[in-house]
Amino acid sequence: MKGTMIIDGRRVEFDKEANVLEVVRKAGIDLPTFCYHSELSLYGACRMCIVEDSNGKIFTSCSTIPKDGMEIVTHSPRLNKYRKNILELLLANHDRDCTACEKTGDCELQELAVRFGIKDIRFGEITQHHPIDNSSLAIVRNPNKCILCGDCVRMCQEIQGVGALTFAYRGSHMKVTPAFDRNIADVECVDCGQCRAICPTGAIAIKNENSTFWELLHNKNNRIVVQVAPAVRVALGEEFGLKPGEVTVGKIVTALKMLGVDEVYDTSFAADMTVIAEGQEFVERLKSGENLPLFTSCCPAWVKFAENRFPEILDNISTCKSPQQMFGSVIKEYYKEKDQNDGRNTVVVSIMPCTAKKAEAAKKEFQQNGIRDVDLVLTTQELAFLIKEAGIIFDELEEESFDMPFGLASGSGVIFGSTGGVAEAVVTSLLEDTPDHKTKDILFKNVRGMENIKEATFNVGDLEVKLAVVHGLKNVEELIGKIKSGEKEYHIIEVMSCPGGCIAGGGQPTPVNINVRKERAQGLYKLDRTSQIKSSEENPLIVSLFEGMLKDKHDLLHVKK
Repeated sequence: MKGTMIIDGRRVEFDKEANVLEVVRKAGIDLPTFCYHSELSLYGACRMCIVEDSNGKIFTSCSTIPKDGMEIVTHSPRLNKYRKNILELLLANHDRDCTACEKTGDCELQELAVRFGIKDIRFGEITQHHPIDNSSLAIVRNPNKCILCGDCVRMCQEIQGVGALTFAYRGSHMKVTPAFDRNIADVECVDCGQCRAICPTGAIAIKNENSTFWELLHNKNNRIVVQVAPAVRVALGEEFGLKPGEVTVGKIVTALKMLGVDEVYDTSFAADMTVIAEGQEFVERLKSGENLPLFTSCCPAWVKFAENRFPEILDNISTCKSPQQMFGSVIKEYYKEKDQNDGRNTVVVSIMPCTAKKAEAAKKEFQQNGIRDVDLVLTTQELAFLIKEAGIIFDELEEESFDMPFGLASGSGVIFGSTGGVAEAVVTSLLEDTPDHKTKDILFKNVRGMENIKEATFNVGDLEVKLAVVHGLKNVEELIGKIKSGEKEYHIIEVMSCPGGCIAGGGQPTPVNINVRKERAQGLYKLDRTSQIKSSEENPLIVSLFEGMLKDKHDLLHVKK
């Protein structure tokens, strides 16, 4: 529907905007919201986006369809009074210990309180304090900081299809909680952290383990080896005023060396290992016709979702470890003899965009004699805190390169961070002739982009391979339903739990919307285009590793089933 509105005395045309709020923002006016997100259902609970029409009627702009000739004002004495009252009531029912909150400086409630000049709260503070839920390995829930916007509930249900969080009770007793007031670790939470990524306050936060990092670093008997995931390099800069998608990998290496770590390697190198191992596994399954389609195993939130919801397809999930876990097991093996000679202990620290990686690293199947392959997982956000804590001026750093031999990666390994990247890398490794970057842009057009479910068909030798790419766990459930009904048939399926893939993981800087996801993905594909090594099997260090140390050590790259 097309038309024209009068907003604060200015004519503003609208076309495809779904509601008045989007038209207002199109006009360059930043109306405050807590509960509105264009990718979620309308809720209209926070009332912060209220506007006033020419008749003096006040209504929420997020839930109102724009009409031709509609005349509204977005700021008036009445509106400002109501917004301030709303903020005061929220603050009165909110744990205001902001100095010890990880969301300080990035809290929407705090930001709006400053914006509307709220200095004093006329209402008393909360008297009933709820226990903090620290049961998860990935996130921490603090119900005392919850403002009941419902963003986490809708994200978990509508995008992820998990439903680990819901509203309970009514009136002043209402709260967001897992079913039956259980801890989050006791329900089917998959640790994806998307609830944290969308939470406007500190009610859901990353489980910060920076203190553990400092303890490990200051132990002189430890050799600290850090791996950095592909998606981190196109997002970390946002914490230091840079644009989404801006590649900061050289500065990241410099910052980590300044913190005092011994070696900094690229998880993209391990992604190259995954491509080779998974490609070999896929070919074997194609030949035997067993356990098809092959589902990728890089995303631990997806694997946990499958374990909870679809145990009957577990044999279809690749036996390959994720790149993070491959790197950990290979590094521990690589440094084993050197550790014995030097009298040191190699500690593997991962810098990941994903909160679920914290839970993955702690699984018993990724431990050898009680020692984890990956000792510690820090998210992009935690790395930003470390850099700030150390007083490092990130945007002024000179760039350094990754250490060798695990710092050389192909473009295929780098694009693992975006939805479609894993599938593209695996198919590229199976083609007889490695396509150049222009050819790849055309060949893999259908598996790139932010569509929920993408599919394509490729000719690999004499075989026709049907491929699907899906992100967002609710979409995975839909796709599996179609496969079971016989409506769809595929040979290989790439699954990522977070919308957009790892670039939008639960440990990345916020806010994250469709435009941010696209810009971060473009940053990775730019690295792919400029990479001298086009595909994983062309990486000379990978070839030598498979011909050498990995030749008879299947367990370093695969899980036992």
